[in-house]
Amino acid sequence: MDFKIAIFYFLASVMLFAALRVITARNPVHAVLFLVMAFFNAAGIWLLLQAEFLAIVLVMVYVGAVMVLFLFVVMMLDINIERLRDGFWRYLPLGATIGGFMVLEMALVLGGSYFSPEAMPAPAELAADFSNTKQLGRLLFSVYVYPFELASVVLLVAIVAAVMITQRRRSGTRSQRVPQQVAARKSERLRLVSMPSEQEPAAPEISATVTEKE
Repeated sequence: MDFKIAIFYFLASVMLFAALRVITARNPVHAVLFLVMAFFNAAGIWLLLQAEFLAIVLVMVYVGAVMVLFLFVVMMLDINIERLRDGFWRYLPLGATIGGFMVLEMALVLGGSYFSPEAMPAPAELAADFSNTKQLGRLLFSVYVYPFELASVVLLVAIVAAVMITQRRRSGTRSQRVPQQVAARKSERLRLVSMPSEQEPAAPEISATVTEKE
């Protein structure tokens, strides 16, 4: 077996194990850490495919920012594990059925001729001055410009929806009212009051009595 193929099988095996532990780990913090491990192995597979830019972006953006944020949020939240597990056995048949259909679909796709070595040969050796980032940008803004713009619009809608959900009026909570804050004037918020100055009372004189003892 080629050394490169051996590294691919090793990274793929570790990534599958980490992905399985993400959904089976009882502790949410452990699940996040296993997801970080899966991302690292996926970055290694992209390095084998000579996609250095995607591998670095995956490590820096997802592992270095998004997953660290998830880890802090999970650690700060008081998650009730028992409540999350409530109703697990009731929905297990439905979840197992959907999971079985997904496994069957993946088997049909991966087992066909779509991902065979003939359909997807190994990438050719590139020159030393080849820029992976430049080639990726050229493809995104020429061949795949419409899917790229569509994905950006979908992400923008998701961001706006998340902001609007957090800005909902709920009873018992205080929310920020930006128009009222912008229209505020100094005369409405600040009032100068003239008060007479007060003199400090004089300190009482302390008299000491000296007794002479014979």
